[in-house]
Amino acid sequence: MTKEEIFARLSEVLQETFGIAPEKITPAARLYEDLDIDSIDAVDMMVKLRSLTERRLQPEAFRSVRTVGDVVEALYRHLTEKA
Repeated sequence: MTKEEIFARLSEVLQETFGIAPEKITPAARLYEDLDIDSIDAVDMMVKLRSLTERRLQPEAFRSVRTVGDVVEALYRHLTEKA
């Protein structure tokens, strides 16, 4: 899966789950400050994104995630590690 495909799926999740307008979802958008995603929302988001992978997402890999782009990078690393 490419980073663009991960971004597209993440964008879908953010729109469908949290009602975020598509134009607000950019790689530089900060989860907490720009998109109003709190820690509970972040857990919900990761549960939904788990379907992209075939194994459990490790919380440690996502502790430093601050932006949409960070989430894409973390998921991309996670997916390429198992390949």
